[in-house]
Amino acid sequence: MPTNICAHITGTVWKVEKRVGDAVSEGETVVILESMKMEMPIEAPTGGTISAIRVKEGDPVEEGAVVAVIA
Repeated sequence: MPTNICAHITGTVWKVEKRVGDAVSEGETVVILESMKMEMPIEAPTGGTISAIRVKEGDPVEEGAVVAVIA
């Protein structure tokens, strides 16, 4: 069952740390947002394999937006 990784704050994608097919562990950083001049990591809520990245560097994201999916 897929698990969505969602932004916990509104911001701009500063860096995408993982790619589709990469393995991730629970708590590992997947995407870093820039918000209010601070870097805010978005971490994997569970372990698995990244099946989709739905943002690219420079994209604006809203709080709650799905940024990646774990298979």
